[in-house]
Amino acid sequence: MDETNVQKTIDAACALAVAIADDPTHGYSQANRWGPDYDCSSFLIHVWQSVGVPVRDAGATYTGNMKAAFLACGFADVSGLVNLVTGAGCVAGDILLNERDHVAMSLGNGRMVWASTAGGHPEPGDQGNEIRTGAFYSFPWDCCLRYLGGSTVPATQEPDELKDPTIYATVCLLPELRQGDRGYYVRLLQDLLRFKGFPPENSKKKDGKFDGEFGNETKKALNHFKRRTGLPADGICDPQTFAELINKNWR
Repeated sequence: MDETNVQKTIDAACALAVAIADDPTHGYSQANRWGPDYDCSSFLIHVWQSVGVPVRDAGATYTGNMKAAFLACGFADVSGLVNLVTGAGCVAGDILLNERDHVAMSLGNGRMVWASTAGGHPEPGDQGNEIRTGAFYSFPWDCCLRYLGGSTVPATQEPDELKDPTIYATVCLLPELRQGDRGYYVRLLQDLLRFKGFPPENSKKKDGKFDGEFGNETKKALNHFKRRTGLPADGICDPQTFAELINKNWR
């Protein structure tokens, strides 16, 4: 799936979630949770399934199995790129997950949408902000999942060096990047380089975000990182490079 279609899917998921939150015929229920009422997990599983990302088909039914199903359907664990306490780094469509108790979705700009307790109103429909939008809050969250498009390749194709399932599920969705490329995936590369301590200099826009352009500075930062990890400094970000960038144990 190309960048344009990825963003369209994310936009559709956010729009649907907000529409459900704004519609008083939808409320919170754990007893009758697959529509028109939902609980926190069935709400977001329904949203993404409805926009063409088959997370429910992949086995997502509650918070405890959402992560595995979402990773199998084109999401990546980007917890290392965001602050799970303040929400810094979250973008629209990001899934904030506490695997035992709760889940919400970022709408960007410090906003989220989620389903919450019925507050003593078990009757159908919304009796007062049962599904709502509001400011980011720390639950606390265990992880942040971001939609990148596509799906994982069969396990028979798994390289030995990518045995970690989170890293594997991520790098199998990412394109090979080189100088001249631009867009969402280049911005992801630039953010990962910054997180590892190799920020591309002079590659930020006025709003502080990276420009998403794979120019000389990004190539220079990438090669610096690759030399430090023993990879060939060829200016290419391939799956092995992404695996090193995403591996949170690397220092």
